Amino acid sequence: MKKIFFNTFWAALLVVSVTAQNNTDYWQQKVDYTMDIDVDADKFQYKGKQTLKYTNNSPDVLDRVFYHLYFNAFQPGSEMDVRSRTIADPDGRVKDRISKLSPEEIGYIKPTMLAQDGKKLNYEVVGTILEVELNQPIQPGQTTTFNMEWDAQVPLQVRRSGRTNKEGVAFSMTQWYPKMAEYDFQGWHADPYIGREFHSPWGDFDVTIHIDEDYIVGGTGYSASNVKGGNYPKVKKGKKGKKTWQFIAPRVHDFTWAADPEYIHDQYDGPNGVTLNFYYKNNPDILDNWKKLQPLTADLLNYFNENIGEYPYKQYSVIQGGDGGMEYAMSTLITGERKFGSLFGVTAHELAHTWFQFLLATNEGKHEWMDEGFTVYISSLAENEVMDEKNPNPVSGAYRGYQFLATSGTEEPATTHADRYNLNRSYSITAYSKGAVFLAQLGYVIGKENLDKTIKQYFKDWAFKHPTPNDFIRVAEKVSGFELDWYLMDFMQTTKTIDYGIKGIEANTNGGTTVTLERIGFMPMPIDLSVTYEDGSQETFHIPLQMARAEKENPYSDVPWTVLDDWAWAYPTYSFEIPSGKKVQSMVIDASMLMADVNRENNSYGIE
Repeated sequence: MKKIFFNTFWAALLVVSVTAQNNTDYWQQKVDYTMDIDVDADKFQYKGKQTLKYTNNSPDVLDRVFYHLYFNAFQPGSEMDVRSRTIADPDGRVKDRISKLSPEEIGYIKPTMLAQDGKKLNYEVVGTILEVELNQPIQPGQTTTFNMEWDAQVPLQVRRSGRTNKEGVAFSMTQWYPKMAEYDFQGWHADPYIGREFHSPWGDFDVTIHIDEDYIVGGTGYSASNVKGGNYPKVKKGKKGKKTWQFIAPRVHDFTWAADPEYIHDQYDGPNGVTLNFYYKNNPDILDNWKKLQPLTADLLNYFNENIGEYPYKQYSVIQGGDGGMEYAMSTLITGERKFGSLFGVTAHELAHTWFQFLLATNEGKHEWMDEGFTVYISSLAENEVMDEKNPNPVSGAYRGYQFLATSGTEEPATTHADRYNLNRSYSITAYSKGAVFLAQLGYVIGKENLDKTIKQYFKDWAFKHPTPNDFIRVAEKVSGFELDWYLMDFMQTTKTIDYGIKGIEANTNGGTTVTLERIGFMPMPIDLSVTYEDGSQETFHIPLQMARAEKENPYSDVPWTVLDDWAWAYPTYSFEIPSGKKVQSMVIDASMLMADVNRENNSYGIE
């Protein structure tokens, strides 16, 4: 096990004694970027210089590396273009727009020089990937330095990245620099940029941007003059007619910025000394909404601090600059010309991504539901509390979305790579809705209190790392005492569905009532059966799932809780007796509606 030391103000260990999915001591690579960017704002082009210190914390010898060149996706004939024109349900923001970009409108990143430790390297640009053969392999524990120079053009914005979007923002600079690909226990993740989702190594960034002096720049990082979060950001006179903006960003895995001459920049004091920055266009139609948003963003940050873990940086920026909304390190880019409810909602979602992806940095391509779904879950709860909506199930919309997909005939396992779903709709519902249901339903299985503890422990154990689904479920097992491999496997790694029903209610010779339930779907679950008697009293019968090897506590403090014998999965039916003395008026499986049963019509008796 190796220790990783930061050579700046954050002295911390990124490598800890944690057993990951590959059953070896956990390790992760480290990158330190120093970049200098000179922007020609009139031509929407820029030249870049990058020094990248790469530390190989793996046990492997690396004889090659890969960089992402994301802007190359915005060219006619790219994989993103062709996929958008051939998928059955293309993203409405993309469709065939890339195929129609002129040479002056396309995006590109063209490396002009690359060297390792002062010696030039051979490389090949293959779409959005730069393939690099090393002169000197990188040994385990070794740090090597890459120097790169490149020319780039900012594409006309199609999605996420680009220039002059529909709201008139000049530069939305996301995925804009040559980014080292991730290497982990599964090897290199040099995925081409086709549709969505990212995965990058952790490191420190020092970025200097020279741009025309009338531009305001915001994004990832702190002022270089006070890296702990004072004046933000550092601005100084640069080349003739330009200003120089310098940002320092410690312990992040991406760097984003946006720039526009009409930005208003507001600052708001958030909890725990965090400065909230807001960048938005000087448009009279949106000013009131953006002012109203600021204290509520502080409330959201406080909610996430209390219910996941404390935000570890001293600034966060909400920036008008994207198409829809997209999360980045210490910032988000969103569209700003929204009704207030939508503006608040997208901010809540993207801010929540700070925890689920930018601090708990899952591989979005392989496990997209872990960032999108977990974010939907926690941001829905946060919106419900901050806006005092009093919704008993804030995630109910996600359940409806999942149940639609599960019965549509187009569902694919959540193990499908994010770029390779047959339909965009299937990806979206799986990632966002089914991922959110996974968490909410886990609360049904192990109890809400255990779920809340699991989320906090997950953050404590895996912040600033790259957790996998197995890492999360192991935290849940340790917190709750349940065995949960069946839950992760059947719900997220297959398309098996949950369907339980009440098969029969019969009076027996003892004067009691025999209840028979049936498992119709192939996904197992514990069962909560809520019974109302003719005298108005209530009782909940809990049937533990045998393979879970545990049972949850009574979630209904005002209703008696009777625990029955376990139900083993292979048995399709389960019967038990309600003793004589009370007559059943009605009963329902899962009154909480937290079990994602795909057919609730057979879940009740005596209820019209």
